[in-house]
Amino acid sequence: MDQAATIDFSTFQAVDIRVGVIRSVAPAEGCRSPSYKLVIDFGPEIGVRKSVAQATNYSEAELVGKQVLGVVNLAPRQVGKHVSEVLTLGVPTEGRGTALMVPDFASYPGSRLF
Repeated sequence: MDQAATIDFSTFQAVDIRVGVIRSVAPAEGCRSPSYKLVIDFGPEIGVRKSVAQATNYSEAELVGKQVLGVVNLAPRQVGKHVSEVLTLGVPTEGRGTALMVPDFASYPGSRLF
């Protein structure tokens, strides 16, 4: 993978990454890769948003109540039959699927990454 171009700090600041709590999980039928529909609560300022995430290596029970990081200021994106309003952040692992980006300690829903 090529290294991304260097950006100004102000460009990074334009990406709004917040802590959210997953409130519900369901299979996202009709996607190319196995995925879940997530309903994530980003607190009173942002509210509840929907996301489609390729995180099926987690059980639905493991995900409900889990804090995750998500980009909340991207335009909605069509993913299969579903509209994803948030990019839930994750990285690939060595043979274990997606590792979701989570805070090490409990945080307030809506807290902004800095």
